[in-house]
Amino acid sequence: QVQLVESGGGLVQAGGSLRLSCAASGRTFSSYAMGWFRQAPGKEREFVATSGWIGGSTNYADSVKGRFTISRDNAKNTVYLQMNSLKPEDTAVYYCVASSKASRTYISRRVSTSYDYWGQGTQVTVSS
Repeated sequence: QVQLVESGGGLVQAGGSLRLSCAASGRTFSSYAMGWFRQAPGKEREFVATSGWIGGSTNYADSVKGRFTISRDNAKNTVYLQMNSLKPEDTAVYYCVASSKASRTYISRRVSTSYDYWGQGTQVTVSS
C-alpha cells in the first residue's frame, strides 16, 4: 500500500512558478512509476507528466512540455513537479499518482487506469 500526500499548491500570477511535492509512504518507492494528473473545473481529469517507467524516460502532456519538469528523490520518497511560465489554463487540482506497473512495456502511461494510487490533490490557481 502506498499513500501519497501532495503539497505546494497555491495562487500565482501568470508567468510565475510553483513547485509541487508529493511525499510517498512505503519501502519500495523507487520501484513505482510516479506521475501527475490534473482536473480543472468542469473538465475531465488529464495527464500531465510521468517518470520511472521501464526504459527510464519521462513523458509530458503537450500542453506542459517545455514548461513543467517532473523529478524524484528516491532517498526522500518524494516526487516533484516544477511548473514554470504558468498560464491561467493551468488552473486545476493536481493529483500525484503512483503505478506498480512500471516494468510493463505495453501499457499506456497517459491514462488514469495505469495508476494504482492517488493523492488527495492540491489546488493550483493561476491568475491572469
